[in-house]
Amino acid sequence: MNQTKIGIIGLGYVGLPLAVEFGKKYPTIGFDINANRIAELQTGVDKTLETSKKELDDSTYLTFSDVAEKLAQCNVYIVTVPTPINAHKQPDLSPLMKASALLGTVIKRNDIIIYESTVYPGATEEICVPILEQVSGLTFNTDFFVGYSPERINPGDKEHRVTNIFKITSGSTPETADTVDALYNVIITAGTHKASSIKVAEAAKIIENTQRDVNIALINELAILFNKLNIDTEEVLLAAGTKWNFLPFKPGLVGGHCISVDPYYLTHKALAIGYNPEIILAGRRLNDNMGFYIVSQVIKLMLKKCLQISDAKILIMGLTFKENCPDIRNTRVVDIINEFKTYDAQVDVYDPWVDPKETEHEYGITPINNLIENQYDAILLAVKHDQFTHMGVDAIRALGKENHVLYDIKYLLPANQVDGRL
Repeated sequence: MNQTKIGIIGLGYVGLPLAVEFGKKYPTIGFDINANRIAELQTGVDKTLETSKKELDDSTYLTFSDVAEKLAQCNVYIVTVPTPINAHKQPDLSPLMKASALLGTVIKRNDIIIYESTVYPGATEEICVPILEQVSGLTFNTDFFVGYSPERINPGDKEHRVTNIFKITSGSTPETADTVDALYNVIITAGTHKASSIKVAEAAKIIENTQRDVNIALINELAILFNKLNIDTEEVLLAAGTKWNFLPFKPGLVGGHCISVDPYYLTHKALAIGYNPEIILAGRRLNDNMGFYIVSQVIKLMLKKCLQISDAKILIMGLTFKENCPDIRNTRVVDIINEFKTYDAQVDVYDPWVDPKETEHEYGITPINNLIENQYDAILLAVKHDQFTHMGVDAIRALGKENHVLYDIKYLLPANQVDGRL
């Protein structure tokens, strides 16, 4: 496509890095409905820390806007909006539907719309395409065409970036598939895999994270079992890991926007066609309950040390869903916080990576700014940030009262330096 002009819809952890790379090659408009986000990006500030000011400056052909009408000059649109779940753990496709409706007001004949948001197999053609047709008045695969190329961004990962992560592509016609594949190959140095259909590409993406979720659930269940057997789980995993084909998963909280969400999209579709997915849902239930299990273990340790639970001061170190990034989406650390509060404990949360305004807005949590010594009855290492690793056990222990419990969720410290861990 010699006159390619690209519009990226949604400038979060997925959309912005993609816009930066395409903006080095093609005229690209990065669009987001959040005016504050646009204003920050125009000054070279990315609060997700996925891109630097230099990377933004080096993207010569990239501009930002929150004005939908400006997208009309584009002929390729890439949708990277969130696909979360609601309070009932059902897919929330409203951001995707709104983005499709918005694009319906600007697309023209021969335009291509590519979706990167994770969905269940069939969602692109069953949900998004009818909205595009209805709003635009154009006919699918005659007037406009659709592609699907699922995102594989790993927030906070500075090694696996958008350009060096192998990319799945697909299109609604063979010609569209070729065009979409060629477009991504311009920026993806790792290469691409052209799927035979959009549904195949959707299914491939959804099982990537479902597979990880089920595997982590197995390790979480083993951690619970080994705890009852008084066996250290990390030692077991290190021993088992000496076999060449052992899968190196670890127990813990399963949060974030992908692994803890995507399986519900697949099970939703499965139930809709009359199939009850047993293993996937069992894994989800187990992983969703890990926060409650962790609190029960800490309380047992506190009781053994004759510590009072009601009005106890608890320090949670880490709130993000993973280490060394500011991403708090669907963090399961909140399960631990809320469970402690049911025991009338006083909970402080410390995380140098988070934006306090964002945590207050999303979860009603205001993190503390500074750590003070001799304050806490229990300390939980919930996220393996580098800052916590560099503190060492003495500095972390100093935060507790003379008699306290130190519980390590992330294997940040050796087993003999903590009172308990997964």
